[in-house]
Amino acid sequence: MLVGKAGTDRRRKASIWRGVPRWARVCTIFGVVLMVLSGSVLVGYHALVSRYEGAVGKADLFGDQAAGANQKSDIKGPLNILLVGIDPRKPETPPLADSIMILHVPAGMDRGYLFSLPRDLRVDIPEFPKANYRGGTDKLNAAMSYGSRVPGQNPDAARGFELLAKTVQQVTGIERFDAGAIINFSGFKKIVDAMGGVDMNIEREVRSEHLQPDGKPRQLKPGGGGYLGPQAVYQKGSAHLSGWQALDYVRQRYPKNGVPDADYGRQRHQQQFVKAMVNQAFSADVVTNPIKLDKVLRAAGQSLIFNGRGHSVVDFALALKGLRSNSIETIKLPGGPVTIGGAYKGEKLQPAAEDFFAAIRNEQIDAFMLEHPDFKQKNS
Repeated sequence: MLVGKAGTDRRRKASIWRGVPRWARVCTIFGVVLMVLSGSVLVGYHALVSRYEGAVGKADLFGDQAAGANQKSDIKGPLNILLVGIDPRKPETPPLADSIMILHVPAGMDRGYLFSLPRDLRVDIPEFPKANYRGGTDKLNAAMSYGSRVPGQNPDAARGFELLAKTVQQVTGIERFDAGAIINFSGFKKIVDAMGGVDMNIEREVRSEHLQPDGKPRQLKPGGGGYLGPQAVYQKGSAHLSGWQALDYVRQRYPKNGVPDADYGRQRHQQQFVKAMVNQAFSADVVTNPIKLDKVLRAAGQSLIFNGRGHSVVDFALALKGLRSNSIETIKLPGGPVTIGGAYKGEKLQPAAEDFFAAIRNEQIDAFMLEHPDFKQKNS
């Protein structure tokens, strides 16, 4: 099978995450993608840059506070950026990594490849003495939970990110991530609403598991086991979605709700949404409106905990100013379920995924994609 100290800023961010409901299992990393792809928007907006940088939370996500001492004089490709969305739930409950994406930017810095790792991927999680974790085989999203545990204290999401990063490195063979970020659910809706909504192409009719047409929660069936009442419906075709609608749409993953390929379909919708957000961020409606642009950037900043290994979030935004949504290829990694005794135990990647990872490591990704067009995500 393919297999700190965060300081005051982190404590401030932790307070933002309190009270986020358990059902918010969705890729909440879109804010950081917006951030790193907004460099050309930021150029010339020095006051906004200063305010935005001050709003971003910072933490030692990789367990190497001294990383900045060996930083490059400037940011050059190739780059690998690990983006994680978490379901924080209660402050005393260890978080799970419900969305895990990697943005790979080749040396030319003019294009990118965005791919997701299944949160239920069965992997070997390495030993992590900082959290008294001895290592073992589990689902990938559990690495964040195991790593976050601090005896006598509430869980530390930054420390959980560190173990997750080590696990993802082991799965992909990527030796080092150049930056990483954690984004929370509540900020996700704020970013979308600050932009005035987002335009998406809905590939097929999708029905909400959790929400009614007005956005209110559906009623639980007596005794559990499902929901009652009308469902929010997302019709096939072009749609303009508000924050709550976008969040609801991209977290649907059941065939009964119109997503026949389950979590792989949800990953595809999340990646499509990343590109839709970037398109909206570069639209004249946002770029030429300083008030709206300020709201968008600050919403993203307030939703973000970032570590650039010595570089700031704005450094990365400016370094990646040449990227646009049409130069980002979204990737579907081939995989399928793991069953033991007829019981579902998680996901596994097919051997071809290792060839993709090797192409990333060896800077041969363009040639690989020419030979494997099936890795290109549909409707991306």
